[in-house]
Amino acid sequence: MRILAIETSCDETAVAIVEGEQAGKETKFEVLGNALLSQIAVHQEYGGVYPMLAKREHAKNLVPLLSAALEEAELIHESEQVISEEKREAITVLLEREGGLAASLLEFLKECEPPKIDAIAVTAGPGLEPALWVGVNFAKALALLWDKPLIAVNHMEGHLLSALLQERGASTYILSDISRPLLGLLISGGHTEIIEMKDWLSYTLIGSTRDDAVGEAFDKVARMLGLPYPGGPEISKLAERARERGGNNPYTLPRPMINDDSCDFSFSGLKTAVLYQVRDNELTDTDKENMAHAFEDAVADVLYAKTLRALEETGAKSLAIGGGVSANTYIKRTFAERLKNDRSDISLFMPPASLTGDNAIMIALACYYRALAQDYADTETLRANGNLALAKDSK
Repeated sequence: MRILAIETSCDETAVAIVEGEQAGKETKFEVLGNALLSQIAVHQEYGGVYPMLAKREHAKNLVPLLSAALEEAELIHESEQVISEEKREAITVLLEREGGLAASLLEFLKECEPPKIDAIAVTAGPGLEPALWVGVNFAKALALLWDKPLIAVNHMEGHLLSALLQERGASTYILSDISRPLLGLLISGGHTEIIEMKDWLSYTLIGSTRDDAVGEAFDKVARMLGLPYPGGPEISKLAERARERGGNNPYTLPRPMINDDSCDFSFSGLKTAVLYQVRDNELTDTDKENMAHAFEDAVADVLYAKTLRALEETGAKSLAIGGGVSANTYIKRTFAERLKNDRSDISLFMPPASLTGDNAIMIALACYYRALAQDYADTETLRANGNLALAKDSK
């Protein structure tokens, strides 16, 4: 099955063409084309993602990235195409709020044969709704023009499933049959949650943050320390310097809810504790490194303790960690080392480094399994949903 996938949930615009093929208990995914453009430089002056600016950038970038992905996949075949007036009008209406996207898409497609793909996938949520709508409407337009089925993908499902992949070369991945129940720890700028998957693609919420997401807390603490956006990688760099230097850390921070009997998280108090310690002091570079160290240690301790509790409560056999914060070196190291001692029976899965951030490959991956289940979207009723939930609440 060959899938064209589109991702515009936040500040990365991405288009990928992925071919999936099942072989026994394994599924092989080959990335035929992959084009991604980050907007980090555009949003840095705001200290975070500005939704309407993200929307504008997506509209500007989608057609060039579509062209690049198709070209890499060798699926561009130039040939003059006749697009009916009825379809032209429908596309223009669909994309009327997306700047010049309709005009650039129609101009591109009138000189390009419909590619040999089986389905179109798009992130429908969660994320920034203005950004999501650009991708959803773009996918609807392609589905209409090429007469292909459309599949709406939950962004967090993409993160979860990408954590289960094993690399088999530069552009090939394998997903093997996973022992279940599977527990997923999803950590990103907008999400911190633990979900359980007993049956394939069926999820139950075990725990979630009651306030800030962990990635959001990283960014806010980074701003307190005068570090640039995005804050997570900057905090991690400083924390590693402090660890390499050694010695006692003068800063201590709380571990919110770590002894609570739930699997929920809270990072607002941790963020406030940092604020109290730094707001009245002019920090040296060493102070910033020590504070970053203390903060990252506290986060990792809480994430691990809550996940360990969830593993015990659910009887899960496997743990997958996904989302942008799964790129954090110290958090990965914490889970790998501590699980060896505490729960050596648990199979731990983390995504390849190239797939920790937002990307369209993971959207194609989720689409593949949704397509096997014939979970197709209705192009008339499909809507972007910034608060789209992956799992039903078990409480």
